[in-house]
Amino acid sequence: MAEEKEEVVDKKAAKKEEKQRKKEEAKQKKAQHAAESDELEEESGGSKVAVFFVSLLIIIVWLAIIALLIKWDVGGFGSGVLAPILKDVPYVNKILPDDAVKEMSTEDSAYAYDTMADAVERIKELEKELADAQNASSANADYISQLEAQSQELQQYKENEAEFEKEKQSFYEDVVFSDVAPDIEEYKKYYESIDPANAEVLYKQVVAQTAEDEQLDDYIKTYSSMKPKEAAAIFDTMTDNLKLVAQILDGMDADSRAAILGKMSSDTAAKVTEIMKPSE
Repeated sequence: MAEEKEEVVDKKAAKKEEKQRKKEEAKQKKAQHAAESDELEEESGGSKVAVFFVSLLIIIVWLAIIALLIKWDVGGFGSGVLAPILKDVPYVNKILPDDAVKEMSTEDSAYAYDTMADAVERIKELEKELADAQNASSANADYISQLEAQSQELQQYKENEAEFEKEKQSFYEDVVFSDVAPDIEEYKKYYESIDPANAEVLYKQVVAQTAEDEQLDDYIKTYSSMKPKEAAAIFDTMTDNLKLVAQILDGMDADSRAAILGKMSSDTAAKVTEIMKPSE
């Protein structure tokens, strides 16, 4: 009986020990699991921090690349697209191309007028500059016209000089050296007897008079072929050169002259008649 009780006590003690042992094992497992969880959490936290910093570094690198592309104005993106938007944003506008910032500043300053009076004053200044430029252009045009006129006069002088030399040579050939000309010694004596300068002046006068007579003959033929009324209308407008009118009429036949004088105004006809009056 005592043995049975002792055996029961041993079983209870064994169960108690087993229960205590299981309880200790459960505590150890729980503690081990908690330690493993903490370790995993630490590893996970460190991994997240590393990922964050790597991502941040990548973003910074890309932002730096984009900033450089904008600063170098690759494809005109910095000056054409971002400059109008970011030019007034402090610090951020530092990434814009320098040339784009200067251009935008110049464009803004061109219209930076505080009041309407300032704008009007600027308009007056621009109008004055425009007027000065136009006056300078007009002066240059006048100067060019003067040069062209002088060039034409020089060209006419050259042509007249060439014509004079040609006619002088013709005079020598037709008058001095022709078969019917007087003896060459006579011309030699004559030209030796007068001053060379005077001889040239006399010759030029003769040539000019000849040309004038030929031109007058052309006028006489032209106005003689016109109707008296038309010729008279033209002569009435030539009040500043009535001497030429008198010469033309004097070279016409009496009938043509009378017909034209009859169609002219009485005042002009009287003045022309006075000029044509034979000298006593």
